[in-house]
Amino acid sequence: MSTRTRTYRISFHNQGKVYEMYARNVSHGGMPGFVEVEKLLFGEKSVLVVDPTEEKLKAEFENVERFYVPLHAVIRIDEVSKQGSARITAGGDKVLPFPMIYGGNETKS
Repeated sequence: MSTRTRTYRISFHNQGKVYEMYARNVSHGGMPGFVEVEKLLFGEKSVLVVDPTEEKLKAEFENVERFYVPLHAVIRIDEVSKQGSARITAGGDKVLPFPMIYGGNETKS
């Protein structure tokens, strides 16, 4: 039986931008309403071409062992066969927030 190391790509909203990162572990974790991301993966240090966006993410998450993303901020989580570059992109206006459902106790004016 072979044990394959899993790699996940997670895309989420953070401060008006979309973060796309790679990690070994992604789960619902111990905090309700959050996705737990740990064992972050970044590109090889031996690569000659340096991606400034990935370097910015590396610096931002330098001493982070695990972090939690609110469920409503998660765009997508994929299990991938190959790791890519972590990146930050503009959030854009085409993404709508998750609709809030109320219990019907609101007052109507």
